[in-house]
Amino acid sequence: MIYLNFTDLNEETQERLIANSKKDVKEKYGKAIMDYATKHNTNLDKMLDEEALRNLYSYTYVFNI
Repeated sequence: MIYLNFTDLNEETQERLIANSKKDVKEKYGKAIMDYATKHNTNLDKMLDEEALRNLYSYTYVFNI
């Protein structure tokens, strides 16, 4: 079995995966993240980016070679 790391993918694929993950995070946790960012005076976009990266590890990847 061959394991590929996320960073082994080309840049276009990485950006598409991050965009999909960011959309998922917004749908699941959007209100909670906005409330937290407002309460703690943090950057909402930065928080969404960080959560999107964390969310990538919850996906199941299938690679066809």
